[in-house]
Amino acid sequence: MSSAAPAPPISEHLARFAASLRYEEIPEAVRERAKYLMLDATGIALASTREDFARKTLAGLSSLGEGGGHALIGMNPRLPLRDAVVMNGVLVHGLDFDDTHTPGAIHATASAFPCALGVAEKTGADGRALLTAYLIGVETATRLASVTEGGFHQVGFHPTGLVGAFGCVLLAGRLLGLTPEQLVMAQGIVLSTASGSLEFIQDGAWTKRMHPGWAGAGAITAAALAKEGYIAPRAAYEGRFGLFPSHLGEYAADVDYGRATAGLGETWEIGRVAVKPFPACHFAHACADAAIALAREQGVKPADVERIEVSVPPQVVKAICEPEADKKRPSSAYAAQFSVHYITAASLTRGRFGLAELTRESWTDPDILALAAKVNYVEDPSFPFPEYYSGQVAVTTRDGRQLVHREEKNRGAGDRPIAAAEIEAKYLDNATLAVSRSRAESIRDLILTLDECSDARLVANALAGAEAAPLAHDEHAIPGRRTHTG
Repeated sequence: MSSAAPAPPISEHLARFAASLRYEEIPEAVRERAKYLMLDATGIALASTREDFARKTLAGLSSLGEGGGHALIGMNPRLPLRDAVVMNGVLVHGLDFDDTHTPGAIHATASAFPCALGVAEKTGADGRALLTAYLIGVETATRLASVTEGGFHQVGFHPTGLVGAFGCVLLAGRLLGLTPEQLVMAQGIVLSTASGSLEFIQDGAWTKRMHPGWAGAGAITAAALAKEGYIAPRAAYEGRFGLFPSHLGEYAADVDYGRATAGLGETWEIGRVAVKPFPACHFAHACADAAIALAREQGVKPADVERIEVSVPPQVVKAICEPEADKKRPSSAYAAQFSVHYITAASLTRGRFGLAELTRESWTDPDILALAAKVNYVEDPSFPFPEYYSGQVAVTTRDGRQLVHREEKNRGAGDRPIAAAEIEAKYLDNATLAVSRSRAESIRDLILTLDECSDARLVANALAGAEAAPLAHDEHAIPGRRTHTG
């Protein structure tokens, strides 16, 4: 049963929060977590620059021939603001290695970080303003996504693009100096631009990669229009044709509108954002860990296997289990990242699941595919979805044994967080695929001392292509390396 929508509209609550939040009100632990999530995103973006999808995205955006002066993470060209945000969003989200807010099933950093970086670069905001804006985007988008427990996925919408646009419009509006009333209008405008279809799941298409950046581009447009007095609907979320009634169909009856504003400014949803240990759909991570545990701890080898049964929450079946014939033989690396059959088989075969398991040689490996053909799935409604993305792998061996490993709480989520040192190590592993170790370390130091930076343009330049601009040496912008623990 849907909870009653609050009065005044949700958009007014969120607008007041976005306009009034001060850096000094943000707990230090929250600020530190935000910086580590931005660090994680930057490493993934740098690694993505080597990929074909990044080159083709850049070629397409550059072909518009409009010039521009906004920096791209790890790439030399400059683009207009909105195109740069699209490109940086593709880079952060392109490897499907970026963080996830588990209750909302949304990749909020992938939209909030590129958008905040781009608008802060445009306005010359300082590091504290950039950090505050990023947190506004994450805190609002995650709450909005949590209003429905996986409902958007059930009807074919991707919350990262659809809901992420609303977090982005609030952070962009904050950096552009919008009033609370203008922020209400901005949310109403972005309601008409927010989008994100899950059709890519059917064939491993690339469209998911553009969702976060497109959310940011639409949000910047909406914020600019609202600042000039453009009139928009006020009930962007709960109105008759607002976000939830218009997009959720039968699932609209199950929304809890109170989640959109509960604890806003007092409790911090960023603590429930999970860093990914594997470059694949987060819904399959528990099965990857379970398969790795069976290989490492119980010595299961592919030759031993008669059949494999994976158990997953019912809400994730459409994303990672169906259509089953296609999941057993993925047609691309992206399709492999959304196949619990392939991920389980590869993890059991190699005792790991990383970027190496997403090369063509891997997702066409006859041995892995033969094992994937033995994988079947069942739904387990007892799993605590969406608080955790649980999974179980049960292997029946040729000699009749049954070996089972269950992951009730996926690694990285809730009370199984990935510590700061592990995030730093993941960042360096990813970043050094594209840049030197020394440059990667300099960028790390900059992001982890972001709130001491005097001008976001220095940050944008530092993250740009290695030949685009040297790292700044403003003593107020980039302090010396500190020791970071977590």
